[in-house]
Amino acid sequence: MQIRELTANTIRLLRPMFITFVVLFSNLVTSQANADYEDGVNAAFKGDFDIAFHEFSIAAEEGLDLAQFNLAILYFTGQGVKQDLEQAFNWTLAAAEQGHVNAQFNLASLYFEGQGVSKNLTMAVEWYEFAGQGGHANAAYALAKMFQRGDAVRRNPVEAHAWASMAAYNNHADGDALIADIESDLSVTELSDARRLYAQWQIGK
Repeated sequence: MQIRELTANTIRLLRPMFITFVVLFSNLVTSQANADYEDGVNAAFKGDFDIAFHEFSIAAEEGLDLAQFNLAILYFTGQGVKQDLEQAFNWTLAAAEQGHVNAQFNLASLYFEGQGVSKNLTMAVEWYEFAGQGGHANAAYALAKMFQRGDAVRRNPVEAHAWASMAAYNNHADGDALIADIESDLSVTELSDARRLYAQWQIGK
C-alpha cells in the first residue's frame, strides 16, 4: 500500500548537512488506533493541524508508533499545538523505541543538538547507528562523516567507509562520492577491513 508523505513548510533543519526532520504519514489502517491516526493524516493534508493533533494524540496514547512520530513533529513545529521541544523529544523517543526508523534518526538529531533534552553525543551516535542499521540513508551518511572527521566519535576511517557504503546502498545521493573521498586516505588493508565490516553488517540484517 502506498505511503503518503507530507513535509510541512515550517519544519526547519537542525543541522543543514544531514539532520532534517522528516514528516511521514502512512495510510495503513488495521485498528481503532490506526483509524484515529488516519483521521489525523487526512486532517494534516487539509492543513487542519488542530484536528490532526487531536487525532494523533489519541492514537499515540494507544501506542501507535506512526502517531507518536507525527505527534512529535507537531510539537516540534508548533502546528496544531504550542511548540514544546520536550514533548517532541518524549514522543520521538516513544516511537524510536518501537523501531520507527525515522523517529530514531530524529531522536539522534535531538540528542545531537540538545533540543528538548540535554545534549548527549553518545546517545546521538547510538540512535544514528540504530537508524543507519535500519536503512536510514541520512543516518548512515551522518555517521560516515562523523567517523571520517572524528566529530563526536574517535576518528575511524574504516568505520567511516563502512557507513558510507551503507548510505550508498540506501540510495543517499552523496554516498558514492563520500566512499571515493574516504578511500583516497585508506591503505589496502584498511579498505579490505572496511569492506569486510560492511559485509558483516549486511549479513547480520
